[in-house]
Amino acid sequence: MMAGLDIKEIVELALLLIATGALSGFLAGVFGIGGGAILVPVFYECFRVAGVPLEVRMPLCVGSSLAVIIPTSIRSFQAHYKRGAVDMAILRVWWLPIVIGVAAGSVVARYAPERLFKIVSVCVAWSAAVRLIFARETWKFGDDLPNGPLMRIYGFCVGILSTLMGIGGGLFSNLLMTFYGRPIHQAVATSSALAVLISIPGAIGYVYAGWPAAGTYPTVAALQIPFALGYVSPIGAVLVMPMSLVTAPLGVRAAHAMSKRTLEAAFGCYLFIVGSRFVMSLVGGQ
Repeated sequence: MMAGLDIKEIVELALLLIATGALSGFLAGVFGIGGGAILVPVFYECFRVAGVPLEVRMPLCVGSSLAVIIPTSIRSFQAHYKRGAVDMAILRVWWLPIVIGVAAGSVVARYAPERLFKIVSVCVAWSAAVRLIFARETWKFGDDLPNGPLMRIYGFCVGILSTLMGIGGGLFSNLLMTFYGRPIHQAVATSSALAVLISIPGAIGYVYAGWPAAGTYPTVAALQIPFALGYVSPIGAVLVMPMSLVTAPLGVRAAHAMSKRTLEAAFGCYLFIVGSRFVMSLVGGQ
């Protein structure tokens, strides 16, 4: 049982996490983002109420988010793949640089201050929101994705930044692909596959990253939540996963029913809200 919480509060937190699972699964299908962009802020509020120390709260949210993304991203990828929307050529180029980036992000997570995770989340979320909400057809890096080293550098950046934000990589790969003229629907579908590559080693990396924290903060050994593994909360993940698996295919169906502009604007507005929440956290220290 979580310290300082009564039964009613525990039930409320559990219901919130179950509802979060439903919404994150839906968003995973709609945006190809693995659901992490909604999981991290909600986990943050839940762990704040549960009394998890501020020093480790954000990495715990990120690690738990990556664990949840594993089954959600697999389900989302399967649904997109059946529709023939995934660009397998990009996956063949990016898989190794992304995995290396995830490993690097896990090492950074072990030693980085808690504020770094929030700063990265705010900068990336707001930059992406501006691009998506105010997008112009002339805002392009090129007519198609590059070949050679630059493409591999992009893959590495997708891996490390996604690991620090606790998302499946869809945010970055969506932006990159649309900046190079790829259709948003193809970007979303391909991003769902990248989320599989990022979430599995990412979650393992956060178990590794959080292991020494248990000795520094005694409450981290249990993190006020029984059976925590490093910076991953299996109980939080288990409560979120079932509904996310149910709703991910529904999100895929919705994505393919939306227009390109509607999909971009909706994604941009959501990212602006997420970034704003962490700005308040940075200013207020909560």
